[in-house]
Amino acid sequence: MPLTGNLRGIVAMLAAMAMFACMDALLKALAGTYPPLQVTALRGLTALPLVCLYVVWRREVSAVFSRQLRWRLHLLRAFFSVTMMATFTYGLKTLGLAEAYTLAFVAPFILTLLSVPILGEVVRARHWFAILVGLAGVVVAMRPEQGALVSVGALAVLLAAVCYASSNVVGRLISRTEPSATLVFWTTVSMALGGGILGAANWVEIQAAHWLILLGLAVTGFLGQLAITEAFRHGQAALIAPFEYSALAWAVGLDWIFWQMAPQAHTLLGGAIIIASGLYLVRRETPRIAAPVQP
Repeated sequence: MPLTGNLRGIVAMLAAMAMFACMDALLKALAGTYPPLQVTALRGLTALPLVCLYVVWRREVSAVFSRQLRWRLHLLRAFFSVTMMATFTYGLKTLGLAEAYTLAFVAPFILTLLSVPILGEVVRARHWFAILVGLAGVVVAMRPEQGALVSVGALAVLLAAVCYASSNVVGRLISRTEPSATLVFWTTVSMALGGGILGAANWVEIQAAHWLILLGLAVTGFLGQLAITEAFRHGQAALIAPFEYSALAWAVGLDWIFWQMAPQAHTLLGGAIIIASGLYLVRRETPRIAAPVQP
């Protein structure tokens, strides 16, 4: 049976977090060599060929360049996307991964706040409970250093989280009248053009050793953007937002595979809290989780 409604949104969110966790690891590898705006441009430029092939394969070229596009919303989302990528890359350069992830995970809470007045969604008490418990689990798992949370890098990551949540809310508005291909295409183009134009003055020559990283950035960025668009297209924002915390599990796995870093006790405890919050929400939503969301 094909996945529909909120269930489809949850599965897409889990896939998106897997891709974005891998992308974050690649971004951190580039952040020490290239300026944040250049990394933003490279994120868009490397993924753009894949996005174009996807649009052609879906036979949605006419939809992508339609005169009926909601250009004001696309431009607003472009602003949020470019700002998000640049500020988060700067945060990864100046902060430890624990501090950056802890601050970035306030995005689901911000997303839920915005979904009420902008999307008109009804946020139940259990949604708030699951999000707050999941955020507490992230803090327990990452155990950030208190001093690092008041730095310029911390403020940059916090701004990135606000832009990320805002971008997804605007994307949900666009997806009510346009296919996913338009969001994926114009978001990618905005990163390539916005980052390229704004970062041209400080552009650094690409090192040959980084081309493989850029290839990985293209694939993970493209698949992650596609999955996150599908998630917010089919699922209720407040319901699927807690599943963004699943990125923590992928971070632990990547540490183990590439750096042989075993998770510490506090990481396992925080992960258990996060998983429990998601399972609680799924259990409470079981009677309606497969129902399609009506605009």
